[in-house]
Amino acid sequence: MSAHKPYLPERAPIDAYGGGGFRFSGMSHRGSLLVLPSGMYAWPAQTRADFLPDAFARAFDEAADTDFLLLGTGAQRVSPPPEVSQAFVEAGIGLEIMDTGAACRTYNVLLDEARAVAAALLAVE
Repeated sequence: MSAHKPYLPERAPIDAYGGGGFRFSGMSHRGSLLVLPSGMYAWPAQTRADFLPDAFARAFDEAADTDFLLLGTGAQRVSPPPEVSQAFVEAGIGLEIMDTGAACRTYNVLLDEARAVAAALLAVE
């Protein structure tokens, strides 16, 4: 899957996560996932060390359609570096940080409520 084209050109509920990937819309994706208003994309981030402002550039490009982004940080909640939080402030997007499981569950609820939500989800085993 190209990092430039969406895996799915819309947002969809996350049906399952674990085993190093995600299932949604009858499809499966191995690796981390970036969910934006324009679709669901492969996200190359694998650890907290990959949480750099550039890793979220596509989300910042869609700031006009996004109220906040749920950052799923893997099996445990870890805070991104301060420059990431600052980049979200500058883009006008709220940032909510939680473990990937909580982020998937919260994303599904907010998607069902038709909220302007995005998610950046680290894959977990």
